[in-house]
Amino acid sequence: MQDSLVSPLQHTPWVPDSTIDITSQTCPMTYVHTRLALDRLRSGQVLRVRLQGADPEQQVPASAARQGHSVLSVSKDEHGVCTILIRRK
Repeated sequence: MQDSLVSPLQHTPWVPDSTIDITSQTCPMTYVHTRLALDRLRSGQVLRVRLQGADPEQQVPASAARQGHSVLSVSKDEHGVCTILIRRK
């Protein structure tokens, strides 16, 4: 069963089609792994990315947006793990 995340603005559930955990990776490999995961998805599908660190937290959503993908949400838990939801273009 997949987890459902809710948009705080739209109250719309986003069910990720795929999840990658790259908390042990550093830039620039964080976006390389994200890009490869996005390439495996079909248009409109949602990728959940779990990562850590200030650089990846800024660079991954910015790079995804530059590639034309939609960044649906960015959140951080109490352990410093950032979760980003990206919809493939």
